[in-house]
Amino acid sequence: MKRDIILAGVGGQGILTIATIIGTAALNRGMNLKQAEVHGMSQRGGDVQSHLRLSDEPIWSDLISLGGADMILSVEPMEALRYLPYLKKDGWIITNSNPFKNIAVYPPEEDIYDEIRKIDNHVLLDADAIAKDIKASRSMNIVVLGAAIKYLGFSAQEMETAIKSIFERKGEQIVEANLRALQAGISATLM
Repeated sequence: MKRDIILAGVGGQGILTIATIIGTAALNRGMNLKQAEVHGMSQRGGDVQSHLRLSDEPIWSDLISLGGADMILSVEPMEALRYLPYLKKDGWIITNSNPFKNIAVYPPEEDIYDEIRKIDNHVLLDADAIAKDIKASRSMNIVVLGAAIKYLGFSAQEMETAIKSIFERKGEQIVEANLRALQAGISATLM
């Protein structure tokens, strides 16, 4: 298996947490992993992106080439569009629909959604509302991850194991909130 994933969002939305969970699941499976530097995260509200490359074979570069990404996994819809040139023709966009309006001239939301819907393989969901409904509002990013699982090639069990190992030091309530969020994201794609 080989997956090249662009992770995108805004500082403070949990992109690094998603990368850590996917990376932990990949390492638990015995896969190779490379992750590019994350840009823009030095400031909450700034754009954040990361290249995450996973493979059963050796990986020689941590950067994904234009047209080479299997997936854009984004927690902010406009940020998903920013990285469209990286997406393969048959690649997937999985994104939260709730915008983080950190600029004065944020485009109309429907225009952004229309652009995302032009991509054949897309999942557009209101991860913030889903997380709030399950009383795990700080786990919106994990809802997005749950929505991406079947396209990533990992099982729910693999992601649950990674979540437990990453969050166990923060206590059972945090672990359980993130597991609920993961399951809610998975369930959202079944509708």
